[in-house]
Amino acid sequence: MSRVTEDDPQYWKSESETFMGTQQVYKVDIETVKRRFNQTGGVHIYQRMVSCEWDDETNEVKGYDQDGYDGEDFISFDPETEQYIAPKQQAVRIKQKWDQDRARIAHNKNFLTHVFPEWVKKYLSYGRSSLMRTERPSVSLLQKTPSSPVSCHATGFYPDRAALFWRKDGEELHEDVDLGEILPNHNGTFQMRVDLKLSSVPAEDWRRYDCVFQLSGVDEDIVTKLDKTRTNTEKPAASTFIIIAVAVLVAIIAAVVGFKVYRKRNGERDDQRHSVTEELNPKP
Repeated sequence: MSRVTEDDPQYWKSESETFMGTQQVYKVDIETVKRRFNQTGGVHIYQRMVSCEWDDETNEVKGYDQDGYDGEDFISFDPETEQYIAPKQQAVRIKQKWDQDRARIAHNKNFLTHVFPEWVKKYLSYGRSSLMRTERPSVSLLQKTPSSPVSCHATGFYPDRAALFWRKDGEELHEDVDLGEILPNHNGTFQMRVDLKLSSVPAEDWRRYDCVFQLSGVDEDIVTKLDKTRTNTEKPAASTFIIIAVAVLVAIIAAVVGFKVYRKRNGERDDQRHSVTEELNPKP
């Protein structure tokens, strides 16, 4: 938007004026449609969507100009046939009127086939750094125990339009596979994992399997072969080692303190024995 306002300093003012005018038009339109449906009161919604799709490879453009009423299609414009389509009987009279308005049709077709595609190209160039951003992930294999499923984990990819799956002999597997959700990372990238059950697969057949990651906008897949030498086994969490270390330290401290208490008590008993002996057998 900063680029848009740099190119057109009056952008906010002109757009605001346009939509303020549109609001007044819709106030009239909704009353017209209410009469078509014989409605006198209540809350009703009139919606309009005008948009286009542009294929940057084929340069094909598809335009859409659709009106809806209370959540249902009411009337739409087909730029190819240059005619309006009325799915509701209440819109037929409006369709007939608009089909005769050649200036309206020429205006709408020009917007859908020329003006809107140019807007798409312009805004795409403004936001290319974020809209066209792609980041490939790091992929690793993880197995908790020798009998656990092997998890293929991909993290650090962008955008979230990605696929992750297991293959055997080049064919995608659908059985004994558990695909997890795509989850966000703290840095704006994403992660996902897919598990493969291998309990009935002999070790010598592992080489027939691989994990494939595909990212939208990137032609080259990331293929990771299933290999025991490349499959990491999960290590105990750091907190486990800390707990063990603390327990050992506490045991050592308890032993030292206990030993000192024992020595002190024995020393007191020895002192008492010496005192009694001296009283009974005083020195000359």
